[in-house]
Amino acid sequence: MDNKLNCILLIDDDEAVNFIHNRVIKKSGCANEVAIARNGQEAIDFLITKVDNKYPQPDLIFLDINMPVMNGWEFLEAYEKLEKEQKGKELIVMLTTSLNPDDKEKAKKIAHINDFHPKPLSVEHLNKILETVL
Repeated sequence: MDNKLNCILLIDDDEAVNFIHNRVIKKSGCANEVAIARNGQEAIDFLITKVDNKYPQPDLIFLDINMPVMNGWEFLEAYEKLEKEQKGKELIVMLTTSLNPDDKEKAKKIAHINDFHPKPLSVEHLNKILETVL
C-alpha cells in the first residue's frame, strides 16, 4: 500500500477478534501501528495520553458496540468531548456483530461514524473500507 496510515485503533473487548483484526491489518500493510483498547474507557485513556509530548491521533478507529465498562455509544459521547488534537483524523468505522437495525440507523445519525460493517474483518473487507473512508 502506497499511503500507509500511521495508526489504527481497534476498540473491542474480544481478544480473539482483536488478534484476527490485528493480523489482517498487518497483513494488508496499511498501517505502521495497530493499537488495541478492550473497551471505550481504555480507548479514551489511550487518546488523551501523550507519548513523547504528542497525542497518538489514530488515523482510523474500528469501534465495537457491545463492550463492558464503556460501550461503543458511550465511547462516542466521551470522544465528542475530547480536544481536537486528541481525536486524530476522526475516521470511525463501527465494526460489530450487532444485527440490530436500530444500531445501524443510530450510527448513520452520528457525524463521527464514517461506516458500519459486520465482523470479522478480512483483507478484502479492510481494503473496501479504506477505499470508502479515505
